[in-house]
Amino acid sequence: MVSVVALRGEPGRAQVLLLRRAGEYLHGAWSYVAGHVEPGETGWQTARRELFEETGLVPEHLYATSFCEQFYSVAGDAIEVVPAFVARVAAGAEVRLNGEHWAARWVAISAAMDALPFGSQRDLLAYVQREFTDRTPCEALRIAAG
Repeated sequence: MVSVVALRGEPGRAQVLLLRRAGEYLHGAWSYVAGHVEPGETGWQTARRELFEETGLVPEHLYATSFCEQFYSVAGDAIEVVPAFVARVAAGAEVRLNGEHWAARWVAISAAMDALPFGSQRDLLAYVQREFTDRTPCEALRIAAG
């Protein structure tokens, strides 16, 4: 799996995209883009694909992060380690949801932290705020491939 935090707006005042889950798993919970890596796909390719499939958004810039979410999967009886990516999108980009979500909203990171159900999600947003909105991210984290 991968996680993708979509940001728009100026650094320091950026907004994050939250999506309300429509499926049976975590129905009604707010989240960000996430999805499974398909065979032959890299993590960053999954991040771009999932962002587009779930929202219709194409990032202006896509960044790797040094943050991985960790959680215990009851279904797999395993610890999942999920790398996170940050996608900067155009300020006026239009969100087009697929069937995985039934609502979307752009909110300040602090409001997003209040809405997310899991500590690891809030930890990820705190990291994104510190490393991608409060400061300019290291250029080495930008993924150049299209």
